Amino acid sequence: MEELEKFAEKHTDAKGRLRRWSSTVEAAEWRNPLDMKMTFRTADVVGSQTVFNIGGNNYRLIARVNYALQIVRVQQVLTHAEYDKGEWKG
Repeated sequence: MEELEKFAEKHTDAKGRLRRWSSTVEAAEWRNPLDMKMTFRTADVVGSQTVFNIGGNNYRLIARVNYALQIVRVQQVLTHAEYDKGEWKG
């Protein structure tokens, strides 16, 4: 997940948290958003994207989840301030 690596280089405190998120997602077998919410209670589905809180809400990971194909594609990883600008919604 190239997006995660790039972000972790810039925000080194997020590296371990992103690695744990990635490992959890790779092991998951979600059939629907409710299954995903059992794993990540604070995640929110916003339109066709899912927003995951990383690092105690310091960072936000935006992804598209295809439950039928069991694919999670990371769109962006943002600081909370970048997320609040709302540009990721476009």
